[in-house]
Amino acid sequence: MDNIVFLALKKPILNRFLKRKLTGLGRIAMRLGLLASLFTYASAHAQSANLSWQEAARLTLEQSPSLTAFGYELDAQAGRIQQAGLKPNPELSLTVEDAAGSGDFKSMDSAETTLAISWILEGTQRRERVKAAEAANAVLTAERDIKRLDALASTARWYAQAMALQAQAKQAQSALATAEEAVKFIGQRVRVGNSPAAELARAEVELANRRLEREDISHEQAIAHRQLAAQWGETRVPFTAVAADINQIPASLSFAELQARLQQHPRLQFLVTRERLEESRIALAQSQGKAQWHVSAGIKQLAATDDQALVAGVSVPLTVFDRQQGRVIEARALAALSRAEREAEQIALDTAVFSLHQEFTHSLHRLQSYRTQIIPALENALKETRRAYDSGRYSYQEWVGVQRELSSAQQQYLDTALAAHLQSIEIERLTGISINAIAATRSAISE
Repeated sequence: MDNIVFLALKKPILNRFLKRKLTGLGRIAMRLGLLASLFTYASAHAQSANLSWQEAARLTLEQSPSLTAFGYELDAQAGRIQQAGLKPNPELSLTVEDAAGSGDFKSMDSAETTLAISWILEGTQRRERVKAAEAANAVLTAERDIKRLDALASTARWYAQAMALQAQAKQAQSALATAEEAVKFIGQRVRVGNSPAAELARAEVELANRRLEREDISHEQAIAHRQLAAQWGETRVPFTAVAADINQIPASLSFAELQARLQQHPRLQFLVTRERLEESRIALAQSQGKAQWHVSAGIKQLAATDDQALVAGVSVPLTVFDRQQGRVIEARALAALSRAEREAEQIALDTAVFSLHQEFTHSLHRLQSYRTQIIPALENALKETRRAYDSGRYSYQEWVGVQRELSSAQQQYLDTALAAHLQSIEIERLTGISINAIAATRSAISE
């Protein structure tokens, strides 16, 4: 396919291939290389102005505004954990009795002064508070993994979009050169009387359309590059191209292999940790329903005899009514809700991955058909039509018609290649794995 001339191009639209938004995300090891093997470098010595996928992923994880903002939530939760483990401060009390009254108690001579310190015996409550705060932190950590995977997937989509536009820009330039050559060729035929002037006018219109299409793609590239840079908070575009080739298509795994990895999905892990949080809240509520002893100790001064005595006391609340039973019921219901949601999410993920795997497999089949059958056949037809036009057996309209058929097939090939990349990204987002780390990348054009 190295000699294919792309004559007409249509702007790729990202949402054309993302027919659904798949909710839910899973626990993964958020390494820099996640999704990295989706994109094969076009050259081992790419210019510094070219943006590699690894660099885009690194910048996203390090500088994404949404991820940075969520980091403060984790910092706040660390403070809550610390706060949950703090002991209550003891209380110091001073009590004066039998003074400032009447008769023998008019003065301070008969006063009894007590200086005491008291504190609360929390029992298991502090430990349960810490456990509940740590469980909440685990939920936030799972949510952070979800946001990281979402951020990487969003960056990957824009990277693939930029990659597709880059390929189309190159092909549009080739199509423009072909149109310019056609205008010159037909102009010569018109001058010697072999073609009517109307054919030259049509060729000039075709050339104008090719120029407009190249300009359209340039605008689309600028937008895609700006959107890509915005994923890590840039308001300018620090690169001119992406160092990847859309013709390098991710390899396919079997559905059984993908299904076995669904438990790694961050959304399922999030629901598991949320269930554990509710279980911790049940234990906390039950501990709070137990009586907390108040213990005090001090010294008493008896002014009448100038003697001192130790005093001590214990206060135990009577737990006649269980004031935590409502919280226990609530936490148990929320734990059951998390279990039910996890089971529903499991089914939804399984169905989504199956659908994506089917679409991805079909995209690979379409690419193979375009590469080995449709495009080569149309290329041969174009050559034959050109020779027939030169000899006067075909009209310019017939020649252009075959050009447009070939152009449409080439555009369908590029659209399908982009769709395959986007489907692979979604599969990785759902399973939390890098497909090409397990199976080798399949080349759609190198064979």
